[in-house]
Amino acid sequence: MDYDRQTMSRSEADVAHYDVGLRQYMLGVYNHMVSALVFTGLVAFGTSSLAVQDGQLTQLGYALYGSPLKWVVMLAPIGMVFLLSARVAKMSLSSAQISFYAFAALMGLSLSSVFLVFTGESIARVFFITAAAFAGLSLYGYTTKKDLSGVGTFAIMGVFGVLIASIVNIFLASTMLQFMISVAGVLVFSALTAYDTQRIKEMYNEIDASDVAGKKAIMGALALYLDFINLFMFLLQLFGNRE
Repeated sequence: MDYDRQTMSRSEADVAHYDVGLRQYMLGVYNHMVSALVFTGLVAFGTSSLAVQDGQLTQLGYALYGSPLKWVVMLAPIGMVFLLSARVAKMSLSSAQISFYAFAALMGLSLSSVFLVFTGESIARVFFITAAAFAGLSLYGYTTKKDLSGVGTFAIMGVFGVLIASIVNIFLASTMLQFMISVAGVLVFSALTAYDTQRIKEMYNEIDASDVAGKKAIMGALALYLDFINLFMFLLQLFGNRE
């Protein structure tokens, strides 16, 4: 009987130790994600303020939005995502962190035009709607016992569908198709938020070395950051008020 009690006590201690480590790991993921979002917002707002003064584009504004440089600004974050995903395992933890926040800065440059298209009030309103929705979806992904891998597979397929439809609509310029793309985008990235949270949680391993755990947290933060940004942009297309 004493042996059974000791075994149960050790088991409970192991579970408690695992839970503490998991909470610290997930807290690190969310801290990186939120910090990157704040950094992106500051870069986007600061860039738009410098690009437009007195209602007119400055030289910086023409360079960012009216010259071939705009394609570099638009595509650089995509290239950075692929680079970070492919190279993170070979990077040091500090290099991975620097690369992640460099990506957040590039994303801020790319999103700075949002402040030229939509009113500040509607951007703020949609941001808080996105934050509330993201929090609920991520909490569900963290706490549910249901396997969300099927949902994730469907959502990833949906991402490609939304991307193809968006490219097609560049040429069609259809308002109705844009509305349908935005609705689909909201549904897809809502599902991905829950799925990615569960996947990131399952990536945790308490025997990982500190640098491995740190890089896992960075990649987890990157996935949730992208889910948040895309969810925000599609909601902004639906509910944002244009200038």
